[in-house]
Amino acid sequence: MIDPTAIPIPRAEHFPSSGPVPWLDRDDAETQIDAKLATGEITRQEAEWCRYWREHGYVILKGAFPDQQLEQAWHDYEAAIDSGTVVPVEDRGQEAEAGLPGRVLNPHFKVPAIDALLCDEHILKVISMLLGVSALPFQTIMGHKGSQQLAHSDSIHMTTYPLGYLAATWLAFEDIHDDSGPLVYYPGSHKLDYAFSGKIGISVEDGQASYVAYHNQYEPYVQNLIETNGLEPTYFDAKKGDVLIWHANLLHGGSPRRDRQWSRKALVCHYFAEGCVCYHDYTASMSHLTNETSGLVAKEDFDAKAYLAANPDVAQAKVDAYKHYITHGFDEGRPMRP
Repeated sequence: MIDPTAIPIPRAEHFPSSGPVPWLDRDDAETQIDAKLATGEITRQEAEWCRYWREHGYVILKGAFPDQQLEQAWHDYEAAIDSGTVVPVEDRGQEAEAGLPGRVLNPHFKVPAIDALLCDEHILKVISMLLGVSALPFQTIMGHKGSQQLAHSDSIHMTTYPLGYLAATWLAFEDIHDDSGPLVYYPGSHKLDYAFSGKIGISVEDGQASYVAYHNQYEPYVQNLIETNGLEPTYFDAKKGDVLIWHANLLHGGSPRRDRQWSRKALVCHYFAEGCVCYHDYTASMSHLTNETSGLVAKEDFDAKAYLAANPDVAQAKVDAYKHYITHGFDEGRPMRP
């Protein structure tokens, strides 16, 4: 592993390309899947997910969450908006006129029921299996309506060294209507080369100044990739409780909202692999999960017993102390010891 402090500018071209590559992106992945299945390390269902992920870049878990849990989480989320605990992004123009609130970044910091969805044990287990290492919850985005965001790879925004150690989920809180602007993705696009800022010609200064270069250079570049590679869109025809998990490099976005009266209630979660360096290629900045630059205590130096004693609510919740610390405790300024 490298020392992130030795990287002059945290952008992809400054990191070595030495790997390791995620196990399902390797040439011998099929052999490894068969071997894990034969030894009982994974089930037949998990082997099927692994093969599908390798070929298409995503998997779908039908009915992953029960209605009651989703309804309670959505109720708590809307209550948090009403109380001002979380504040949606202010929309303008047609979006503001539609009458639905904008999106909220990281509502799990304030709404425990959303945090429970982000940290769901089954979801974490599946993602950890797909990445080949333990997955750490990182970020959430929640909203009432379609984003209409043009196709992109998450790796331009949330980048890892080594490459590929990121996964994301999209959870439907309702049956998604065709006119609401469903999530759109391009199966197999994860096999394309990663399109990073430097490769496209976006300077560090432009990336840090605004998202003008992103819209003027990156988005057209991705559209050209889709056209030249003959990629066909697939729309997530989700039912309430369905979850789509996708690869770090899968091209995806929000399709147009043909009828703005339809909501599209959903939660997006992002996960990094434990031990990787996390940064943001477009803005050339390190993420808060990279302990060398954020001040986070490394796992080997972390006193879980002291942390739990200082935070009895965390102990009562019976969650992993270190995972809570890096995903919540550090940002919240939690005490490290009594």
